[in-house]
Amino acid sequence: MSFIFAVLRQVYRNFRQTWLSQFMTLLTVSLSVFIFAFFYLVYNNMLTIGDKLGYDLRLIVYLEDEPIPELQEQLKRKILAFDEVEDIRFVSRAEAFERFRSQLGDDQDVLEDMPKDFLPPSIEVVPLKSLRSLNQVKLFSEYLSKLPGTIKVQYGQDWIERFYYFTRLVSIIVVLSAGLLILTSVFMVSYKIRLTIIGRREELELLRLVGATNNYIRTPFFIEGVLHGLLGSSIGLAALFGLFTWIKMKFSGPGILNIFEFSFFQPPAIIVLAIISILLCTMGSYTSMRKYLKK
Repeated sequence: MSFIFAVLRQVYRNFRQTWLSQFMTLLTVSLSVFIFAFFYLVYNNMLTIGDKLGYDLRLIVYLEDEPIPELQEQLKRKILAFDEVEDIRFVSRAEAFERFRSQLGDDQDVLEDMPKDFLPPSIEVVPLKSLRSLNQVKLFSEYLSKLPGTIKVQYGQDWIERFYYFTRLVSIIVVLSAGLLILTSVFMVSYKIRLTIIGRREELELLRLVGATNNYIRTPFFIEGVLHGLLGSSIGLAALFGLFTWIKMKFSGPGILNIFEFSFFQPPAIIVLAIISILLCTMGSYTSMRKYLKK
């Protein structure tokens, strides 16, 4: 018990004597955790949105004329020749007109003088979930565009491509910010511990002479690394949660933030992020101790 109190007293002394460098190190670690967690949170929510969009994905094949039952069977066989699909639905001109009119709602009167067959017939193809990557959907769309009587194929390709490339960009930023977190956490803690050791070299040598063990000398620095990781991750994640809550409150109401449900990290993810931060800071502390506290 006396060993624990002595170690904690040394930790408190280190923090008190080097409070400015301790504060700067803690601030750097917190900022690094915040940046990484921010982009990782954006990436996670983008993946969730992508899954929801992929669940509703369908390719619309617009035809020149309504296919007769025999031709419908031929078209089904040709579509299934590419790959299995979840559903194939033929939409007539009249059904397309009724859908369009119901979508107009209170503005249905604009269609009073319009013929009911001005919209083209179409085929709605819902691909399997295993066939919903961007490249596969593109290949499927190109294949469907070659079906007999096809005018064009639509699946919101422009929007989906932009979303896909934006998600890839965010994933790259997540990797880069992870590298930033690793470098800053390990380097800053290692640098701070090194300065403390150099500043107290004579005192540490004196402790060795009076019989202090390596564990007694090194444990306070090890605890400093753990505290930097724990406090840095806590402050960074708390700041991110505050920003996340503010954004949701600020932009509440009709808009894209209410079309999709954005969510914060679940407790297991928060714990993992905190553990990673602690391990990185502890690694920085261990690096300095190993280099500058050799017996």
